[in-house]
Amino acid sequence: MSGSPSVTDKRRVFRKLHETGCFVIPNPWNVGTARYLQHLGFKALATTSAGFAFSQGRPDSAVPRDTMLAHISEIVRATDVPVNADFEGGYAHEPAGVAESVRLCVETGVAGLSIEDSTGDTDKPLYDLDHAVARVRAARAAIDMTGGEVTFTARAECFLVGRTDLNEVIARLRAYAQAGADCLYAPGIRTREQIAAVIEAVAPTSVNVLVGWPSELTVEDIAKLGARRISVGGALARVAWGGFMAAAKQIAEAGSFAGLVKTPSNTELNAFFRDDNKRRLPQ
Repeated sequence: MSGSPSVTDKRRVFRKLHETGCFVIPNPWNVGTARYLQHLGFKALATTSAGFAFSQGRPDSAVPRDTMLAHISEIVRATDVPVNADFEGGYAHEPAGVAESVRLCVETGVAGLSIEDSTGDTDKPLYDLDHAVARVRAARAAIDMTGGEVTFTARAECFLVGRTDLNEVIARLRAYAQAGADCLYAPGIRTREQIAAVIEAVAPTSVNVLVGWPSELTVEDIAKLGARRISVGGALARVAWGGFMAAAKQIAEAGSFAGLVKTPSNTELNAFFRDDNKRRLPQ
């Protein structure tokens, strides 16, 4: 595509976005949703492991690494804005394996990527801190070896696995920052008090805040608390699934097509994608 920004351009833009202010980074799960979010003017996008997994008929965290890498690459190629990869736990337990996965992810052209500290084991849902830090260091080293400017986000999954001690969250995030993370992320914290406490404790490192539903907070509210980045994870994908499931159930259970109302027409969608593709033709 003629005139499109380079991978280096996207990475520099993404890093710049983390320096001041606050931006929303919504999560598409296919090329169409990515293109539409870009059309709305969002400055960056992030993949969603859950949203993509559902589209493949799999639960979250059940998509193989190669399939996820192909998906990430497709989203990166489809858009002109920086893309951050939800790269789950790095598809490995040991630091060396995480480093290899991160290297492959960087090769897709992403502007950023995130790595979780959850194990997938319900008996021991989080890596011990020392091991989690070693994984973060390995990811950081793999990024640095590429010579690129990929923004690295480290995630503390404590709240998502039922460990809601904010002191543990903060201790983990601080350790990850010291190990080389550019941005920190504790999905599951929701209240103003929790968000403010985390941001204050890890300053000046950037913080990503995940917003789900219900939430009384607005973009302005979260920006005032000092967050640099706001994401919605798989929420937009679940919104789409909600509409689909409700309409399909009405047909199956009540013989009613009422759920098909208030949807965009073929004409509207065809016009959008036709115009979008025209803009992408070489000049």
